[in-house]
Amino acid sequence: MAHYQRELTGDVDSLVTYLDQAIPQGSITAKYEAGTDHSIGDARMVVRAYERYSAFGGNRVSLCISILAVGDRMCLSAVSAGGSQAMFFKVNTLGEESFLARARQAIEAYPS
Repeated sequence: MAHYQRELTGDVDSLVTYLDQAIPQGSITAKYEAGTDHSIGDARMVVRAYERYSAFGGNRVSLCISILAVGDRMCLSAVSAGGSQAMFFKVNTLGEESFLARARQAIEAYPS
């Protein structure tokens, strides 16, 4: 499992729209799978799940992005998982790391 966190400022809807376009563009097999959006008072939690095929591992890898937004302040957490071929321990995490690296590039390119 690979993990990345970042604090941003801006509009959460713009960020989510941007990520829904930018992350799948990083791979021909990547796509948006599911998402949810919740609000409590001024706080919003937006969750997005993406998936892609990892040719190196011969399996699918997932990426989950959670964004907590209050006003124009956002805290983003991205976690990739899957890709290992072993039953009891991980032996191949290249697919996870690669998918997260693509997401990280997209997040860092977002103008905050």
